[in-house]
Amino acid sequence: MSRKVVRLTVDHLAELPGPCCTCLFWELDPVRRGRVHGREAAAAEKEAWLSEVLREWGSCGRVVLVDDRPVGYVVYVPAAFAPGADGFPTAPVSSDAVLLTTAYVDPLHAGGGLGRMLVQGMAGDLIRRGGIRAVEAFGTTTPRRGSCLVSTEFLGGVGFKTHRPHPRTPRMRMELRSALTWRDEVEAALERLIGVVRPAPAPASERSHRSLGEPGER
Repeated sequence: MSRKVVRLTVDHLAELPGPCCTCLFWELDPVRRGRVHGREAAAAEKEAWLSEVLREWGSCGRVVLVDDRPVGYVVYVPAAFAPGADGFPTAPVSSDAVLLTTAYVDPLHAGGGLGRMLVQGMAGDLIRRGGIRAVEAFGTTTPRRGSCLVSTEFLGGVGFKTHRPHPRTPRMRMELRSALTWRDEVEAALERLIGVVRPAPAPASERSHRSLGEPGER
C-alpha cells in the first residue's frame, strides 16, 4: 500500500472524501453563504474560492493519497480568505499566523498516522515559504460527524497548544519553530532506527583479508 502527500489543486476537489468539498463554512460569510443554494452551486463557489487562493497566495492545502486515491486533506489560508472564522468568540487569528480550516481523514483510514502526515506536509510547506511564524485553528471540544471544526484532541496530538481558551471552541496554535524541531527529531529517530537495522561493518582485519583476495572471494 503506497501513501504520499501532495499539494491540493482544483482537480482534487471532486475526489475529496467527506462533506467538506462543497462546504462553504469558512470560505463565505453567513450572508453570502445563505445565498448559495444546491450542491452544484456550492461546488462552483468552492472551486472559485480555491482558484483565487491559489492564484493570489499560492499553495494552501495538502492531500494524502493511499494507492493514488485521496483519503484525507488539510486546508490552511491567511485569515483574510476565511471570513467564516470571524464569528468565533475566540477570533481573530493572530496576525503572524495562518489558519488551519480543515483537517479530514476518511474514517476507514483513521488511526494510521495520515493526519500527522498531512500536518507535517503543511508545516514543511509553510517553513519553506518563510515569513509565517505559526498555524492556528479553532478547535472543538465536542466533535461530531459533519462538523467544520477539528477536534482539540487531534490538534493537541499533532503539536497545537491552547492559545485562547474557550469551553467549546478554543483557538489553538502551533509554532512553526516547534514543528521544525519536531520534524528534525523525527528524522533523527529514523536515522537511529536505520542505524540499528543496518548490518554492522566488517572488522578491519576481515576487510584487509578481503581486499587481498581471500580464496572464494569474487
